[in-house]
Order: sequence, then structure tokens, then C-alpha cells
Amino acid sequence: MSLPERQLPVHAPMNQFPVKDGELVVGGERLSHLAARVGQTPFYAYDRALLRSRVDELRKVLPATVKLHYAMKANPMPAVVGFMAGLVDGIDVASAGELKVALDAGANPKEVSFAGPGKRDAELRQAVASRVLINLESFREVVALEVISNELGLPARVAVRVNPDFELKGSGMKMGGGPKQFGVDVEQMPALLANIGRAGLAFEGFHLFAGSQNLRPDSICEAQQKSYELAVRLAQDAPQPVRFLNLGGGFGIPYFPGEQRLDLTSIGDNLAQLTQRAKTELPQAEFVIELGRYLVGEAGIYVTRIVDRKVSRGQVYLVADGGLHHHLSASGNFGQVVRKNYPVTIGNKADLTQKETSSVVGPLCTPLDLLADRMSLPVADVGDLAVIYQSGAYGASASPQSFLGHPACIEVLV
Repeated sequence: MSLPERQLPVHAPMNQFPVKDGELVVGGERLSHLAARVGQTPFYAYDRALLRSRVDELRKVLPATVKLHYAMKANPMPAVVGFMAGLVDGIDVASAGELKVALDAGANPKEVSFAGPGKRDAELRQAVASRVLINLESFREVVALEVISNELGLPARVAVRVNPDFELKGSGMKMGGGPKQFGVDVEQMPALLANIGRAGLAFEGFHLFAGSQNLRPDSICEAQQKSYELAVRLAQDAPQPVRFLNLGGGFGIPYFPGEQRLDLTSIGDNLAQLTQRAKTELPQAEFVIELGRYLVGEAGIYVTRIVDRKVSRGQVYLVADGGLHHHLSASGNFGQVVRKNYPVTIGNKADLTQKETSSVVGPLCTPLDLLADRMSLPVADVGDLAVIYQSGAYGASASPQSFLGHPACIEVLV
């Protein structure tokens, strides 16, 4: 027997965007006006004020000595990266392409770090020449960087990405613990650190990233504590004192029914305790928290126009001009095991009390092209604007935009 509707889990309130005259307001613009300004649908829109507000919220909670880095893989749109570079302390990149965007945006090379398990020699050369910090992920990279450093006359700045012997409990995506393609297993660290010393590389510290998309403060605090204690142990074999300690991130945002926003209070308190311990145990170390999704995810929406309304055997389908080729994660095909709906509304009818159960589908010739599955939405028709919240991270750049030859979407920062 199904639960009564009032007992079913619901999405966390999506109140970051105000409503005026029935329409969402994004970046100070009513949605219909913004769509006219953009000139086409579908599009992503990212709100500057919300990006700034999220960073301000974190600054109030994190200890002043903890640096905040933006992991730009979450949203590499150049305008977003340029804006974030002026708000955070550093940028984390995952390719030479991202490195170019970060440096073009004015990021300080001293505060740029480069991670990734398959860095090509050409990328390593670019990173050394750019004088950014390279997060080593294999013994091969040590050998390659020794050659490159000697050729360029620049000792490579390196930290080691450690694959720890624990995971971030409750994380949506585990990136540490057990066999992983990321980093160097903790058991191999003494040998790797010795190789770094012999190669004459400029060792700066450690990068530990156990997992992502976690909404449990206790799990995040536990992972940070274990990561810190592991770094203290590994420091005994390091060729130079630890000056850089990236404890990763893992902070999640609520996407699905029943999820609630992360409470940062205990995380800030935990980091304060760790930085206090570090004054004696790792006195030269600067702490870094690396966040992507948490910084930008809630500041973005995806907007697509309804081009057809169909009823098939009693089920209402709102056929839109955008779909999984633009927003793979909302379709459930980007890491979900069991598909769940993102929060969705009809953006130009956001306060309409008349609701119906409908599905928002895209234009692609595949049943996978599903953006909202039988949700209670304002009654919509052709020309209305469907909006997917929580779309500021892993949207356009993480989607197969050339799939089936449909037009690409636009991104705007407002």
C-alpha cells in the first residue's frame, strides 16, 4: 500500500530565487524577460548574488586560516570561473584546458592546483611552466616531472594526492578508500615520498579527497579528522615540511525528495579544532577546503520551453526543447542507480495553485530523455518555461550536447 501523499518525502524548499508576479526572478530579472534577453531556449542561468552569498556563508563558518578553493570542474564556464576567482582563495583544475581558463580568468598561479589521474606529459609541462601546484597521482608522474623540471630549470611544485584507507561515509560518489584510480595508495606513500626527494621536486603537502555530495556533517567531520591524522603520520616521511594540506570537500546540496541542506556549524567547529592542533603538529601547513558543487550548484537553473503537450493513456507529457543532451544529471543518467527527480517547476507560473501530475520530457528519440517523471507541477501548456533547480554544477559541460544533432544550449551569468 502506498503512503498517503502528505507522508511522502518532498524536496527541500527551493527559495533561493524569489517569485514576482508569478515568475521566478533570477539575477534580478523576471524569467520571461531573461529568456527574451538570452534570445533562445534552452539555457542555463547562474545568479551572481547567490554565488557571492554562498561564499560569504562559508567564510562566516570556516576558520579564517582555512583557504577556500573552487573546483572548477563543477562549472567551467569562463564567466563563472572569472567571477569565482575574485571570491575564493584558489582554483582547482583537472586538465590543461581548465588550467588555461583559470589563468585567463586571473587566478593566482600560486593558488592553482592541478589534479587528475591521467595527466599527459604535455599537460605536466604546461603546469610546471605555469608554476601551479601539481597533485601527484602516480610514480610515473614523479619521473616525468623530474625530466620536465630539469629541462625547464623550474622545480615542479608538487603535493601528493593520497588514496586513504577509509571512505567518506554517506557520500554520493566515493573517491578514496579501497582500489581507486585516484591518487597513491597510503601503503605506497613512503616509497613515493622518497622518490620525490631524490627527484628534487618542490614538495608542498598532501591532497586527500575521500568523496563528494555528502549531506551528513558527522561523516564529513570524521573524514576530515582521519585525513588530518593521516597527513600527520605521512609527514614523518616527507622530504620537506608540509605547507599545503587539502582536506577535499564533499559538501553536498539537496537534489532529491527527503534531502535537507547541509548544516555547516559542526564542520566549522571541527576545522577550528584541527587547525589548532596543526599549530604544533604541522606548524607550516595551510589548510584548504576544495568545493565545487556546493559553491555553484544551487545558484543555477536550467530553463527549457514547452513545445508540445500530450496526454497518453491518462498521463500528461510536457515535451520540451531541451533534454538529457543538455542536462544529463537531471535525466538520471549521470551517476544515479535509481532515477529520482530533481526539483522542477514551471518558472513563469511558479505560484500557480492549480497543479497536475505531469512529466517533462525532451525532444530526443529515446525514453531516457526524461527531466521530470510524474511530478506535481503547475498546469502548463505550449510556450511555458520549465525550470530545473540545483543546476549550477555538472550541467552543460557534463552532458552530451552533440547527441542526436540538436542545438547546443546557452549559458549566462546574471
